[in-house]
Amino acid sequence: MAKPVTSFTCTSCGAVHKKWAGRCDACGAWNSIVEEAPLSAGPAAKSLGGARGKAIALTDLSSREPPPPRTGSGLSELDRVLGGGLVPASAILVGGDPGIGKSTLLLQAAASFARAGLPCIYVSGEEAGAQIRMRAQRLGLADAPLKLATETNLRDILTTLDAERPALAIIDSIQTMWADNVESAPGSVSQVRACAHELVTFAKRTGTAVILVGHVTKDGQIAGPRVVEHMVDTVLYFEGERGHQFRILRAVKNRFGPADEIGVFEMTGAGLAEVANPSALFLSDRNKPVPGSAVFSGIEGTRPVLTEIQALVAPSPLGTPRRTVVGLDAGRLSTTLAVLEARCGIPFTGLDVFLNVAGGMRVTEPAADLAVAAALLSAREDVALPADTVIFGEISLSGALRPVGQTENRLKEARKLGFTQAIAPARGKPGGNAGLKLREMADLAEFVGDMFGAG
Repeated sequence: MAKPVTSFTCTSCGAVHKKWAGRCDACGAWNSIVEEAPLSAGPAAKSLGGARGKAIALTDLSSREPPPPRTGSGLSELDRVLGGGLVPASAILVGGDPGIGKSTLLLQAAASFARAGLPCIYVSGEEAGAQIRMRAQRLGLADAPLKLATETNLRDILTTLDAERPALAIIDSIQTMWADNVESAPGSVSQVRACAHELVTFAKRTGTAVILVGHVTKDGQIAGPRVVEHMVDTVLYFEGERGHQFRILRAVKNRFGPADEIGVFEMTGAGLAEVANPSALFLSDRNKPVPGSAVFSGIEGTRPVLTEIQALVAPSPLGTPRRTVVGLDAGRLSTTLAVLEARCGIPFTGLDVFLNVAGGMRVTEPAADLAVAAALLSAREDVALPADTVIFGEISLSGALRPVGQTENRLKEARKLGFTQAIAPARGKPGGNAGLKLREMADLAEFVGDMFGAG
């Protein structure tokens, strides 16, 4: 291996010399030339070699920087999920099932931004311009000063964006884009990675906010390499059941705001309408108490949301009983059933169990365990729970109830919707109880005995 070539640099002016000298020829300073080792000692073809870059500015943890400026879209639910508005030079990835309403939502957002005075460009690689104009007319957005393009060639798109310099560019979708320097078909891993990298780099270089639409796999994950989610600043998932009119925009990653924040929309004939109070909407069908229904007070990001958990327990004609879950984790259901049988002596052997979250909502936090158990027991015993009661709490494998966070916010939301009492784990931090009668339970056996007269 060849010996690494050292360089000599002047500490006064930074001039590089091939050998040491007492005086710098560039600035004339004496004894200012020092020897510098190369950055890398590997082969020149596969390493950085001896060439040195410029030093970067360093700061400490006590340095203060102003928060990034934000621009509101006019859609408060979208602004909530973004963390307060659109940040310049940010890259946002939006994923969702086909036909769920991604293009409709982004067209409404782009038109709202354009009406607010921001130059916006909507680039579609999936639909023709006439289709997008027809949708805009149906949504009442035809008068918005939004520029539209239909193209899939990344070089042409970047050339146009560099000439126009919009404040917001929407690419629908990243799987249809192709770069002519990558020898693979559009939608492949190489093409998606290369196109996403170029678009994110363009956003950081020019200050244009870029929103990328991504397809999802049958498992619900955004298709393509996972590195795309690491490159962007924000990852949003647009969720919802086709049989329901509600749509949930959920942030799973956000460098400029809280993650796990949600925005709730309702699909109507005039597009997506914002839902300011999702708790009232998810509970709108509760006319009278019925067995198998429990109201759960949950937290989605920074917002408390009340949802109805529905259960149905029936004798199974099959050798292996069915366990069907919609809107909840199937593993949590299995754990709850096992704890009920092992710690409370209530078996579900030979019984089919169906569990559902009303309204198409998806609940992921463990605080829903107690509400799930209450719905299951109510359905099994055919006893309706009080209609004015909300339930929340995490169940441990020992049968104990663990306290959950933001208890006061959960109680305030329940009180605002007319609930008068709540069942929660003991040792929590209820604050001022928010005007509700709070019934604290230490373990699952106490809850079963108090609510259903068995333990």
